[in-house]
Amino acid sequence: MSVTGIDQTVADAELNELTRGLRGSVVRPGDEQYDAARAVWNGSIDRYPAAVVRCRTPEDIRHGLAFAVARDLPLAVRGGGHSVAGFGTCDRGIVLDLRSMANVEVDPDRRLAVAGPGTVGAEFDQATQQHGLATTLGVMSTTGIAGLTLGGGIGWLQRAYGLTCDNLVAADVLTADGRMVRASQDANPELFWGLRGGGGNFGIVTSFEYRLHPVGPDVLCGLAAWPAEEADPVLRRFREVAAEAEDELTAIAICRTAPPAPFLPEEVHGRPIVALAACYAGSVEDGEAAVAPLRDVGQPVGDAFAVRPYADFQSMFDASWDPGFQNYWKAEYLAHLDDDAIDTFARYAVAHTSPLSDFKVAAMGGAIARVGESETACSHRDAPYVLNINTRWQDPQDSERHIRHTQQLFDDARAASAGGVYVNFLGDEGSDRVEHAYADDTFARLQALKREWDPDNVFSHNSNIVPATD
Repeated sequence: MSVTGIDQTVADAELNELTRGLRGSVVRPGDEQYDAARAVWNGSIDRYPAAVVRCRTPEDIRHGLAFAVARDLPLAVRGGGHSVAGFGTCDRGIVLDLRSMANVEVDPDRRLAVAGPGTVGAEFDQATQQHGLATTLGVMSTTGIAGLTLGGGIGWLQRAYGLTCDNLVAADVLTADGRMVRASQDANPELFWGLRGGGGNFGIVTSFEYRLHPVGPDVLCGLAAWPAEEADPVLRRFREVAAEAEDELTAIAICRTAPPAPFLPEEVHGRPIVALAACYAGSVEDGEAAVAPLRDVGQPVGDAFAVRPYADFQSMFDASWDPGFQNYWKAEYLAHLDDDAIDTFARYAVAHTSPLSDFKVAAMGGAIARVGESETACSHRDAPYVLNINTRWQDPQDSERHIRHTQQLFDDARAASAGGVYVNFLGDEGSDRVEHAYADDTFARLQALKREWDPDNVFSHNSNIVPATD
């Protein structure tokens, strides 16, 4: 696609002005690095910003924000760039790329960590695991902590220690009008409430402070796999274990095509499988007993449960999530995993339209459900499961077929819906689906908060919450 005209959105003289005073840099159309700078994780997103500002300091962010606001330009804020909806980029606007702000400082005595907004999970874990500490992050190590935290934060420690946002202690926030404010239980508590689940709607967080917990460095974790034809009994066992699991155990059922992993026999590679993955956030001995029922179903074709460093497990699934592929997701919280739901998932487990696709059912509950519904903006805490359909493919010409299949699976699975969706799993699905992510009272409260902190909706490239009107 030609970028002709894109560089005229903002005159070169103005971009020169943007560059002055930055510790970071500005990438503009025509620059050698432009295509790499505008790209995000989801290859389905192909947008052409007027400039990408690679910020190195909070002042860089403030400068870029003021530049965009003064010219009424679209504004996108990018942390890890992992949003499936492509919220980390925009057409003909300004992208504030925070990836260079990836510092992590750990206070092991107080069990706290302060991290920059460009930090990804692997960098955070590397710093905290030196002290045998961790907090809930995602289920892979390449996810940015910023979007993860602001949308809630599902991860391998969630049942033991809650969502990522439940472990946020404080945040420094740059507001739409250029002020830097602190948000915590003691300072701007309503803003702090909204940051924990309300997405990037209220400002740009320039620093996150987290509560840490003793984890590892070695934990009992991994997965076992069976032919997809065994999905029915395997998912039934998953249901049994999830219903009785102690908080230290977080488990996820995964239906996908077998990768060429060394723990799987060669004859299984490229064939549909069902897998049960889990992490135990406690002693290895207790973990062995906790995961034993997940491994003891029929005859698995592979078993990769082992004692390994927690940080290694966090990166175990990274290879399946390389950037640049086409992606389309659908998701929903599930009220139950009854026989009809299991029958639905078993049918689709053998019918993927792409070898890169999967769908997952993650067990919730535990510490997640012990946080009150109104304590944070993250809703639907009583849902026992969450479904995430991750459809991935290479050729854009195949998009219609893969999207249609995803929608069919989603429509069939919604018979078990708990009446909500996890906001970080949303694509660009419209305002109704954003509202579906929150309880009614929570959404109204978020709209009021939006009116207070961003009445002009400067921060709109997100799962957008429109400011309340009089």
